Amino acid sequence: MQGDMELLFISALLLLTLFVSLFLHWVFLHGSTAAQHNLPPGKLGFPIVGETLEFLSMGRRGTPEKFIKDRTAKYSTEVFKTSLLGETTAVLCGAAGNKFLFSNENKLVTAWWPRSVEKIFPTSLQTSTREESMKMRKLLPGFLKPEALQKYVGVMDSIAKKHFEDSWDSKSEVVVFPLAKRYTFMAACRLFMSIEDPNHVAKFADPFHVLAAGVISLPINLPGAPFNKAIKAAETIRKELLEIIKQRKIHLAENKVSSMHDILSHMLTTTDENGKYMTELDIADKILGLLIGGHDTASAAITFIVKYLAELPHVYNQVLKEQIEVATGKKRGELLNWGDLQKMKYSWNVASEVMRLAPPLQGNFREAITDFQYAGFSIPKGWKLYWSANSTHKNSEYFPDPEKFDPSRFEGNGPMPYSYVPFGGGPRMCPGKEYARLEILVFMHNLVRRFKWEKVLPKENIIVDPMPMPARGLPVRLHPHHN
Repeated sequence: MQGDMELLFISALLLLTLFVSLFLHWVFLHGSTAAQHNLPPGKLGFPIVGETLEFLSMGRRGTPEKFIKDRTAKYSTEVFKTSLLGETTAVLCGAAGNKFLFSNENKLVTAWWPRSVEKIFPTSLQTSTREESMKMRKLLPGFLKPEALQKYVGVMDSIAKKHFEDSWDSKSEVVVFPLAKRYTFMAACRLFMSIEDPNHVAKFADPFHVLAAGVISLPINLPGAPFNKAIKAAETIRKELLEIIKQRKIHLAENKVSSMHDILSHMLTTTDENGKYMTELDIADKILGLLIGGHDTASAAITFIVKYLAELPHVYNQVLKEQIEVATGKKRGELLNWGDLQKMKYSWNVASEVMRLAPPLQGNFREAITDFQYAGFSIPKGWKLYWSANSTHKNSEYFPDPEKFDPSRFEGNGPMPYSYVPFGGGPRMCPGKEYARLEILVFMHNLVRRFKWEKVLPKENIIVDPMPMPARGLPVRLHPHHN
């Protein structure tokens, strides 16, 4: 009994010492920055956690834009300071803020990932975030630009058809979000690594969803916490990927596949400026990151497209009319091609308006690599910077009547530059934009030509954690077309 009490006392003392140390660090850090002149207005919140809990809780209530709106109304419409994920952060708002961050990449700011991401992807700790970002941007464009994706339209159409045959056609009701994740994950496995066997994909599909749910979370590495689950899931997937990589190296050595076969082969055969190849573990982490990037955002966008088409029959009818026109004249069983996608203008305007109202990527972080001035305020080196899609997407200055669903906003020249940013912008435009367009349009084509549908839960809540999703996964009742 006495030993237990001593252990309890020592544990409590250690926790107190840790808290005091962290608190003193916080006071020193924020006291030193406060001494600097002309910092952006705002508050840093509680020690260590800052305003992170409020930032996350507003998302979970389905109103992530409220965090931005409340502070722009109180402090400044251009920039305010806060503390997120343990980091002093300047939030740049509006199209001007977006343009500034996107245009000054690797000049004044660089990409930055939260500590949770670095711990889940250990190879990212071996180089700077800036080097990692530049490395990926050199590797990807050749595979993700339109001319390279053209040959994959038929492949994507085949994946979509198989997905609907297996998971939708025999059902009277489905839950959309998990099915959207299944479709985008299967597509990413096929296009990035040439994995087609559903059983092979299924081996790491479940741990992958656990990883995706915890990759941007509070870095609490305790049993049962989302972050802890994500670390374990990443280890499971990484082992599977390393086996795939070893097998692919054998196939490359035997000339069974070419270096341009897919992104995995390209990574295995590409050297850096010093002639060095990436390690197998580095490639595994890169593929893992690509799978998350090519899966989660598209899954969220597809789910909300289904939601809005259920709520807006006149929009659904226009999309169906366009997709029937695309299908007319094609031979029975003929797959979609690149030219067909170019005819889906209204459908893509609908998808774009969905991503304006429910942006899959709510925002992103940068890090100041030097002291600089913005909007008359000083931004110290080392501060993190955050841009939010909601500072423009739901702002009447850029989108009149911003809560109204109006695909015509994207006709002609479309929105003001840097106001519509679901894929970032400028030099930091997401290299996967065209891949997402391909994936989404092919899904819409196959969906509307098969079904009309209605929501099972008309008042289902929306949460943002960290991407928007219906709280119950969007169950819908299917009404097949009888052609």
